[in-house]
Amino acid sequence: MDTTTKLSPTAGESKYSQDMQLDEKLIPRKVQSLCSVRYGMAFIVHLCNIILMGQNVIMNITMVAMVNSTDHQSQGNVSTEGLPVNSFGGPNEAANSLPAGVPVYNWSPEIQGIIFGSINYGMILTLAPSGYLAGRVGTKRVVGVALFVSSLLILCTPLAADLGLVVLMVSRIVHGISQGSGFGGQYALWEKWCPPHERSRLCAIALSGMALGPFVAILTGGFISQVIGWPFAFYIFGGFGCVCSLLWIVLVYDDPVSHPWISISEKEYITSSLAQQVSASRQSLPIKDIVRSLPVWSVILCCFSYQWLITVLVMYTPSYISSVFNINIRDNGIVSSLPFVFAWAFGILGGQVADFLLTKNFRLVTVRKIATVLGNLPSSTLVAVLPYLRSSYITTITFLFISCGLASLCQSGISINALDIAPRHSSFLMGVSRGFAHLAAVLVPTVSGFILSQDPEFGWRNIFFLLFAINTLGLIFYIIFGEADVQDWAKERKVTRL
Repeated sequence: MDTTTKLSPTAGESKYSQDMQLDEKLIPRKVQSLCSVRYGMAFIVHLCNIILMGQNVIMNITMVAMVNSTDHQSQGNVSTEGLPVNSFGGPNEAANSLPAGVPVYNWSPEIQGIIFGSINYGMILTLAPSGYLAGRVGTKRVVGVALFVSSLLILCTPLAADLGLVVLMVSRIVHGISQGSGFGGQYALWEKWCPPHERSRLCAIALSGMALGPFVAILTGGFISQVIGWPFAFYIFGGFGCVCSLLWIVLVYDDPVSHPWISISEKEYITSSLAQQVSASRQSLPIKDIVRSLPVWSVILCCFSYQWLITVLVMYTPSYISSVFNINIRDNGIVSSLPFVFAWAFGILGGQVADFLLTKNFRLVTVRKIATVLGNLPSSTLVAVLPYLRSSYITTITFLFISCGLASLCQSGISINALDIAPRHSSFLMGVSRGFAHLAAVLVPTVSGFILSQDPEFGWRNIFFLLFAINTLGLIFYIIFGEADVQDWAKERKVTRL
């Protein structure tokens, strides 16, 4: 007769040790950090995320050069060999500085919103399955293939735009499928590589690439579009991604045991740290328990509201600055990209601070909620007041800087909370939460495009107020129901024979 029992924490542990589910006596002394292989893995994922996010958002800045808004009555893919004007307002004063001969399209704000959002249709389909698949066949294969396919598709984007609006949107959807596999599949890596006491900082390093990616894309995309034409922005990012996908295949390994260059001391440190959290045997997903879990739903809903904030910041910052202050595409690229440098720096700093607070006996759930509140509430508030600052260019840019910077603190909060509550199933749960969150990435451009076309005068105000309302509701739900203890259904089930 088989009886299933569940392993539980030792009764004499401190509260912090209960949160982390560790017996520190079993963990060898910590080995070097910054020059270690595990930090090297974090920096490789960081680079991968820069490339993936850069490819994801490059059209957000090139759209300013791709669109001629003088004829919004046309809803098709009419291409003219002309010079664009501001896609949400009057003529672009810097149009004469754009290269002659590049295609320009008559896409209305609604069409632009659909194009922006189409990449996320594909991402929704693959974020959760890719997390589960990576947990089975390995992150190396899943993310490596996804990065290579994403790079090939971004190379083909100018051709797809010339072939027609339908072809462009189909290619963007397929591109989203590869992007979703890259973003969703990477989380399985941290089940095997990330010691719990270093979880915040390692994940923050890896995830901060998602903030630096928009900076690189928007900054260089604006410059490239003005100097040699917007198609070359896609060619450059696609070519660079193909090269980096080959580096990924060579340098990344799914676990410390299979890595050929890791030191014995570091390998023992990582495997011992994770011994009580990740089982060597594969266990079935407790789907019913996951669906009934309020902590899981709090993560999912808060990720959705956070993604709404990030999508507005990434997707509409160039368009907002262009429409309100009417600056040329090169300067727009510089101004729109700089806030993401703050996001990158704050994200890494937030991970260091979060792990520092844990060493000072702060409860893990407290640290996660502090990071999530600081990343959501001030950022959405600053964005909501932007319509009242239209007369002040400096104040608007300052608020965007602060908002983007603080938003990245969530990388040490809600973004990695699934690793805390269910380490054995974290790749699947993080894929599910990101997949649900990307509904926001689909809805934001569609809803925002509709709002802007229906109410040009107050459109931006309505977009930012809606962002604040959604962000606040998701945050409240997480504050009430969010947890950081390993859930009972996520603990190892040990079978004993009587």
